[in-house]
Amino acid sequence: MPLRFVFALLSLTTSALAQPLPFDIQGHRGCRGLMPENSILAFLKALDLGVTTLELDVVISQDRKVVVSHDAYINSSFCLDPSGKPINKKSQEELNLYLMTYDAIKKYDCGSQGNSAFPQQQLLKATKPLLSEVIEAAESYRKQKNLPFFAYSIEIKSTPKEYDVSQPQPAQFSDLVYAIILEQLPPERVILQSFDFNILAYWNEQIRAGRYQKVQLAALISTLKNVNTHLKALGFTPAIYSPYHLLVGKRKILRIHRKGMKVIPWTVNSPKRMKKLKAWGADGLITDYPDRAKAL
Repeated sequence: MPLRFVFALLSLTTSALAQPLPFDIQGHRGCRGLMPENSILAFLKALDLGVTTLELDVVISQDRKVVVSHDAYINSSFCLDPSGKPINKKSQEELNLYLMTYDAIKKYDCGSQGNSAFPQQQLLKATKPLLSEVIEAAESYRKQKNLPFFAYSIEIKSTPKEYDVSQPQPAQFSDLVYAIILEQLPPERVILQSFDFNILAYWNEQIRAGRYQKVQLAALISTLKNVNTHLKALGFTPAIYSPYHLLVGKRKILRIHRKGMKVIPWTVNSPKRMKKLKAWGADGLITDYPDRAKAL
């Protein structure tokens, strides 16, 4: 090979290596500030707004379907009953999705009433979709609109006190979610996140044993405990450390990076705070308003 081609190749390689990784804008529950949360409408709108990752939550129904929902019950704050009437807040947790079939769950409208915490949210009829339906709709939309590939950040909504109450045990919960991922998505496009370290430890164990394909694991953090304490409790170092955004500053982001983890804080809705976190070196952020992050 002529020497000039060698130098040209080295130059291209060096240039590629010098390019920073793209800042990951994750649309929280799609785009909760603008559309009914965790609805297919919200995910497609988020893609229109240029998110690089769709962030969503999953729970399990009585018939063991993987349902996209933040709450393990029908939330009276923004859902209507099958007849279109408001739900009594005192009885909302009796509508436990783990004790309801998916056919029953999808009769509830969680979009027409709106959410008073998000006044910009459009009032549109929306039912809780299956994870498989979200992936199918988003992938079809990507092809239709010729959009770039994006990731899915799937949060397993889990807490130990709710095992066998509003959710399965970690192994069954994880296996049900993994089966959908394996069928519909390449693992390199998946982030699996949770506040429940038992869930993350199980996924790490399955990946190390070769029973699961490798996905990025993200530890969601809501406490002031230091990073080392969290890692000790977790038992391994995840790919992503995802704290509440007010729990991190420039020095902490640097310390997390030194431990080999990316930093993607949640839930960041102030444009000023978004810019500050990016300037401090965060690798991305989770937001209810992807439109506010377009200028980053």
